[in-house]
Amino acid sequence: MAICNLDLPTQVTGLSLGSPEQLAGELAITVANALRDAIDSHGSAVLVVSGGRSPVAFFERLRGQELDWSKVTVSLADERFVPVGHPDSNEGLVRRHLLQGPAAKARLLGLYHAAPSLEEAARLADAALAELGRIDVLVLGMGEDGHTASLFPASPNLELALSPGCRQRCLPMQAPGVPRQRLSLTLPLLASAHLTLLALQGQAKLATLEDALAGDDVAAMPIRAFLRRPLEIHWCP
Repeated sequence: MAICNLDLPTQVTGLSLGSPEQLAGELAITVANALRDAIDSHGSAVLVVSGGRSPVAFFERLRGQELDWSKVTVSLADERFVPVGHPDSNEGLVRRHLLQGPAAKARLLGLYHAAPSLEEAARLADAALAELGRIDVLVLGMGEDGHTASLFPASPNLELALSPGCRQRCLPMQAPGVPRQRLSLTLPLLASAHLTLLALQGQAKLATLEDALAGDDVAAMPIRAFLRRPLEIHWCP
């Protein structure tokens, strides 16, 4: 079912699910199928996911999919500048909820590095991401301010991160909420994904999406950068 009565661009498709459980299940099947296709096509697959609370059910459904996880590399669209053991760590979330059972065979390429500054951590993450290769599947979320990954409106590095000519794969970013210090993949790397999915829950996120579709200012709502490209949106109330 299409997402309510939203007028989506031709390159964007929308799917409305009945519940968070259905969304998690459908998203897991879609991602697993794409990862299998990538493995069949070129022998390996790269999955980039987002953190936060919303992906937990999706991670737990995905880890149960039949897949040659030893051929999958998992990385993150963004990270908080906190150690992996910290409750706010996206890498910690992925380790606890996705990389369990057979999925523990996947390779994890994290963004956090213990460094004296956020800028140095971003430099180290940027160097590590040289090993990532092609992104086969990217799963994004979106905040009610229109941010995605850690591409926040008014963040000091946002203009560079959204620039098509940005050479950095990862940049330091500032979030309006705690923890403020973030690391984010930049638009050129994120936009290179073969398949990009956007997972949304709730009426507030639907209203944000409608606002994003109604305007053109990418800096005001960075999710707009992805609405201009092929994108599959999965939404539930």
